[in-house]
Amino acid sequence: MEVSAEIVRLRLAETFVISRESQDWADVVHVTIAHDGHVGRGEAAPIERYGETAVSALGFVEQHSHLVGDDPFALEEIEARLAALEGEQAAKCALDAALHDLQGKLLGAPVWKLLGLPPFGPPTSWTVWLGDPDDMARRAAAAAPRFRRLKLKLGGGDGLDIERVRAVRGVTDLPLQVDVNEWWTLDEALDACGELARLGVEYVEQPLREGDRDGAELRRRSPLPVYVDEDCHTLADVAACRAVAHGINIKLAKSGGIREAIRMAHAARALGLGVMIGCMVESGLGIAAGCTVAPLCDHVDLDGNLLLAKDPAPGPRFVDGLQCSSDEVGLGCG
Repeated sequence: MEVSAEIVRLRLAETFVISRESQDWADVVHVTIAHDGHVGRGEAAPIERYGETAVSALGFVEQHSHLVGDDPFALEEIEARLAALEGEQAAKCALDAALHDLQGKLLGAPVWKLLGLPPFGPPTSWTVWLGDPDDMARRAAAAAPRFRRLKLKLGGGDGLDIERVRAVRGVTDLPLQVDVNEWWTLDEALDACGELARLGVEYVEQPLREGDRDGAELRRRSPLPVYVDEDCHTLADVAACRAVAHGINIKLAKSGGIREAIRMAHAARALGLGVMIGCMVESGLGIAAGCTVAPLCDHVDLDGNLLLAKDPAPGPRFVDGLQCSSDEVGLGCG
């Protein structure tokens, strides 16, 4: 198999803000694997929080492309070879997605059918990025007609997080979730969660810092379900999350790909944990891979491609609040 890769810049329609950063664009890596007259494609969306960049992901793919071997169906063996190398989970995700895409094209079927899953999961949330309360309410009201649920970015560090949620609740009855991106202390989280519950928020995502020793206490006392993101990367992390959370957020850029994400979802179910799937800023190519896992989840947050000014690799269909996998072969992104 022949492997190639390139960096692609994705420009956002509007500046995206969370507690620790803001961005107007994101660089991803598009990976191509050619075999027997067919081409499989996958996307890496590196997470700088974990020391990964588009440059490092590209370097990983170029240096280790030989590890994919010659058999596109030998996923277990290929994954084992890649897993033996530390880090660069997004790059591994791109290779995994490209192999799945290639398999679908070789067999003439969509990836979701090869996995034995439906073409869509629960409705995706739309992310209302961090801003002042009135601004978030305005953007929530504008998004409400197209979406069935909203996820609010909190962690402003200015004492206005509850006002942000209250302002949004004043303009919509849609289900709400909140993502704090590690910005609260235990006391702040306990104070906030009671009011958030009264405002009808469904769950709070990653309120404490990754590995915070107060995680178990928050889980015990919180009136809202707690989902963890930064605390859960791969299957090896899932069991420990049971002590500090009610659910996990799976992202393919953290897990290393579709196969590991599916294992994580099943393990979480066995442990009584809720399951959501999230994303980074990604094109349709990255979101298409996430869509294949969405049917296994309780909550879906796959809006990364919908944030773009222009999608260079469209594929999934956004219909009535759902991100639907394409009926085309492979991941359906060309």
